[in-house]
Amino acid sequence: MASTRNPEIRSDIVFNKSVIFSTARARRPSDFKSTSATFNRGSSNSSCPFCIGREHECAPEILRVPRATSDWKIRVIENLYPALRRDIEFRSRELDSVPEAGVLSGFGFHDVVIETPTHDVCLSDLSAEGVGGVLIAFRERVLQLLSNEAIQYVQIFKNHGASAGASMSHSHSQIMGLPVVPPTVTTRLQNMKERYEKTGKCGVCEIKPGELLIDESSHFYSMVPFAACFPFEIWIIPRNHSSHFHELDSEKAVDLGGLLKLMLRKLSQQFNDPPFNFMVHTSPFQAKPSHMPHSHWFLQIVPQFFGIGGFEMGSGCYINPVFPEEAAKLLREVDVSKTT
Repeated sequence: MASTRNPEIRSDIVFNKSVIFSTARARRPSDFKSTSATFNRGSSNSSCPFCIGREHECAPEILRVPRATSDWKIRVIENLYPALRRDIEFRSRELDSVPEAGVLSGFGFHDVVIETPTHDVCLSDLSAEGVGGVLIAFRERVLQLLSNEAIQYVQIFKNHGASAGASMSHSHSQIMGLPVVPPTVTTRLQNMKERYEKTGKCGVCEIKPGELLIDESSHFYSMVPFAACFPFEIWIIPRNHSSHFHELDSEKAVDLGGLLKLMLRKLSQQFNDPPFNFMVHTSPFQAKPSHMPHSHWFLQIVPQFFGIGGFEMGSGCYINPVFPEEAAKLLREVDVSKTT
């Protein structure tokens, strides 16, 4: 993995971030392996409220798949410890002491998606159809939130492993409905809009993966981004232009499920089940039609090998010890055929 390439500073056209790729920090693939698997296979937890048969111990249920059956596969429930509350009034007020500043009430939605009824099964253990079912559950919940006029943006994310932010070992992901469009989303949309105005084309549609390609399916492809902020970061991108994740149909959900499963399997096998986060980057609900030609949703997977330091926090510029081309080559070569 060690490279003799000179350091490079690359610019990310989507998030408008700068990334330093430094040969001085190059590591071997084995240096990224977790010392112990994040997911303790074979474990069980008789006190886990996410397990089947313990539904009464959870926060209220929003939906389940299949519906109206005790033999469920997926459940969406309210978060017992929500960052935002759905039971308070949505309102805003200006701060008299701080010009041009304001406060919103902490209104919003914070849900948990229980991806499997079985404690010792993780997302990548499911079939392509099973992972696709989880994605469809995401879509159904997003469509429900779409009917709430106060909600402007929905963030879907998964934290796998304690160091990636997971507080429960039972496989789950989360959905947050926000009454604001987060600044990072606004910046992403503005970057892509400016590029569209210059070129007349969507910057994501124009990506040519080339040697950054990891794998592909009928409707999606996976790649390491040209200016990856993190080692072995992966993007899964729809081939055809689509602005909103909730436009995903059932056929494409299964197709995406298979590719997502493959990417998680590759990371798990190569790096001994490392902690990771994945995030769906979509468009705001109230996005104007003029935004649509340049806004392209995608899914980002970030393995958590080490935390960011003061330089990254202070400058907003990331240091990545692995060149994206080398990361993509290694991930392409990981053979998971004996583990699927």
